[in-house]
Amino acid sequence: MAKTPVHLWLVGIISLIWNAGGAFDYVMTRTNSAEYLAAQPPARLMMLEQAPIWFSVTWPMGVWMSVIGSLLLLIKSRYASAAFGLSLLGLIGSSIYTYGIAEGGSMVAAAGTAAIVFSFAIPIILVALWLYARAMTKRGVLR
Repeated sequence: MAKTPVHLWLVGIISLIWNAGGAFDYVMTRTNSAEYLAAQPPARLMMLEQAPIWFSVTWPMGVWMSVIGSLLLLIKSRYASAAFGLSLLGLIGSSIYTYGIAEGGSMVAAAGTAAIVFSFAIPIILVALWLYARAMTKRGVLR
């Protein structure tokens, strides 16, 4: 068993905080938090109202598998890479609807610069976490 590098704890904690943001958005949206939804762009609310049933599977899969992946990193489980991989599939599925099919596919542009930055950052960070977990498994850090 390889010694646990300090960066595993840093990546695990930072990724858990990052992914908690997505979980917060999901919970606030699905519980219809009036205050939270009032702060959302109208295009996003319309997109969510018109979402097909498969979006209701892919979106939470992307969100919760990332949270689970971060937790698995922190307990040094080799299944972290599988969780991040499933999250990536969920992200791809939800992105197909959000950016390709949803009416007003310019939902991101309507939301402003921050939404555009997040739209690029989320998949980049998720792929990096998946690759990191795979590397840590190959090095014997995750068991």
